[in-house]
Amino acid sequence: MDEESGELPVAFVVRKHRSELNHDAVMDFVAAQVAPYKKVRKVVFVDSIPKSPAGKILRRELRKFLNSRL
Repeated sequence: MDEESGELPVAFVVRKHRSELNHDAVMDFVAAQVAPYKKVRKVVFVDSIPKSPAGKILRRELRKFLNSRL
């Protein structure tokens, strides 16, 4: 949690089977695509992204997951 902005950008990534994708590769890719203030500060690899029956990402579940890992 950032004192000034409230939250920091976090990437939740689902790796493909046998993928060698790492934190640095994700952070470098995102940094090349977005403005500096939107750069990812943390990368979390997960098995799946929680979604509602309508297919929307359940951000509260991701926040809960992130807070449980701290």
